[in-house]
Amino acid sequence: MTLLEIITPANPALRHKANPVERVKEPQLQQLIDQMIATMRHAHGVGLAAPQVAQPLRLVVIETPAEVDDDGEEIPDSRKLYTVINPQITWASRKMVLGIEGCLSIPGYLGEVARHQAIKVEALDRMGRKLSLSLKGWDARIFQHEIDHLDGILYTDRLTAPENFWSEEELRKQEEEEEKREQESKGERE
Repeated sequence: MTLLEIITPANPALRHKANPVERVKEPQLQQLIDQMIATMRHAHGVGLAAPQVAQPLRLVVIETPAEVDDDGEEIPDSRKLYTVINPQITWASRKMVLGIEGCLSIPGYLGEVARHQAIKVEALDRMGRKLSLSLKGWDARIFQHEIDHLDGILYTDRLTAPENFWSEEELRKQEEEEEKREQESKGERE
């Protein structure tokens, strides 16, 4: 399977609004979907929108992370793969939640973004069947992030503050320092 090039913000195609998919069952579209899934998995991502591979189509592939049991072991077959064509968010909860996001188009960086805790999405699946999804938590966050790509919006446009954008290394160091401070204060209380 041919992997696709994931473009970065240096490519203006990433900022264009994508066009609706007109013909779902076209062999070229089905091939693109397969290539996007392979590219997303190869890049260790959880979602990939067609504009990220320079295709101006309202098409997203998402694979939710596996669930884990009480021992931290991955539950077999708990990943869900979605192909979402022409998605629309039809409802969003008022409650917003903060979370750290990254993006395959902005490798090596992370940022804090507020997203709706729950959403409803209407779309077509890869066979052209209607899809109605009620999503919450991490799944809702992934869908909102990927649907933003279809409108030329990057997560960096939605940062809670400009200073809440870090390299992966900076964030890892911050988390290590916080953990160290917590352990020190816990030791002082004992």
